[in-house]
Amino acid sequence: MAFQRLACIPLFQRLLVPVVMRSTVCDMTTKMKQSSGKPEGDISSVFASLSGDDADKPLEPRFAQLKAQIIRGHEQQVKDSWYRLLDALKREIATIRSSDQAVIPQVNFSDMKNLSSDVLNEIRTRGVMVIRGVLPEAHAVKLKRDVEEYIRQNPHTKAFPKDKPAVYELYWSPSQIHARANPRVHEALAFANSFWHASPSTLIGLKENIMYADRLRIRQPGDAQFVLGPHVDGGSIERWEDPEYRSCYTPIFEGRWEESDFFDATHRVGAQMSLYNAAGGCTTFRSWQGWLSASTVSPGEGGLLVNPLLKFATSYWLLRPFLTQVEKEGDWQIDTSSIWQGAIPGRGQEMNDSWHPGLELSTSMVSIPKVRPGDMVFWHCDTIHAVDSVHRGQTDSSVFYIPAAPFCEINVEYLARQRDAFVHGIPPPDFPGGEGESHHVGRAVPEDVKKAGGGRAMGFEAFKIKSDMTPGEKKMILKANTILNL
Repeated sequence: MAFQRLACIPLFQRLLVPVVMRSTVCDMTTKMKQSSGKPEGDISSVFASLSGDDADKPLEPRFAQLKAQIIRGHEQQVKDSWYRLLDALKREIATIRSSDQAVIPQVNFSDMKNLSSDVLNEIRTRGVMVIRGVLPEAHAVKLKRDVEEYIRQNPHTKAFPKDKPAVYELYWSPSQIHARANPRVHEALAFANSFWHASPSTLIGLKENIMYADRLRIRQPGDAQFVLGPHVDGGSIERWEDPEYRSCYTPIFEGRWEESDFFDATHRVGAQMSLYNAAGGCTTFRSWQGWLSASTVSPGEGGLLVNPLLKFATSYWLLRPFLTQVEKEGDWQIDTSSIWQGAIPGRGQEMNDSWHPGLELSTSMVSIPKVRPGDMVFWHCDTIHAVDSVHRGQTDSSVFYIPAAPFCEINVEYLARQRDAFVHGIPPPDFPGGEGESHHVGRAVPEDVKKAGGGRAMGFEAFKIKSDMTPGEKKMILKANTILNL
């Protein structure tokens, strides 16, 4: 943080700082501006399907040993539970097909605090929701227009695909900062986190969110290049490889998938979701992935598809590597190979009908209902999602990616690094590196965040202890302020 403190000193006083210190600080600043710690790239770096990597090959032999370790002593229970799961999936998928978009829970922003238990339970079951009217339409449209002007002023902005950009490597435009800092967006994020729980001693605050900087999408009509099939974020092989991450799914690996609680944050706060420091890694706990719509988008118009079967689908793809089907008999047996369907170290977790036939993804993925500017969409961090393979609409399909990232230690540690990246205009730590927006005209600065009301969420202002907080929340406040040097 020395370079930040020095940058705040008036020029005439800076000249009095010892030459050696000025040189050290300049070296630190230069390194920060050059890279976020990851290779340069774009969103295609995250997924094997976009970058052309072979995702069918077996992994290293150690992964076969990992399989045996995870289910040791529970092999028969896992096999038996697999058959129960396949039967349950058939029934649930039939329900999804008959319901289509009606299966996706939709709530009005003004009604969030007065929802019935039936609606709340439906959101937990589906693992996805649409919140209507988080921002006024005109406000959301202006945010998009302003960021389009930002792009025009900075034609060197990286994007994917290069010839017809759809996803921009932008994180620090004023529009994105104002969208993330908006109080109504914060309310929507807090509502999303309210579905989660943890013991009173767990170091987590579910009413607070850190500001997690992510990209934006402006997908033009007719686009068929940004083809991102079914996948899950938050790492891939890490869910099995990291012991703490794996603990989030203990009932599944013991043959008791019916008992899984996908909203228990106890082990999530300590899970290592990025073990390979690669483009596909994520080092934060994002309880819900999400975005703010900046355009009107109907199903089939370049938007989002989800698999609204949180417990069933997640149990399936987590168990899939442990079982293989005997072709002649049609029975399933424990798989002892190092094959790990769709999980590649350093890449995102991808799914398809070949690797995951029981999910019937070609027909069980559901388009979200029509959204308008200002609506927000959230999907659970374990939910399978995808984008339309072709944008068949007449106008752009635009969103600001804004996930829910609860107040916990790994997220605050990330926030400290992200804050420094923001100051220097380089990509956040979870994203491909390079100089980013360090030379962009009109990018946001710390004062913009503070004025917009996001100073605390971005790590520029101290967190405060309140009387109604749990012991874990209070400890986390003290730890956070220390980590952030506030």
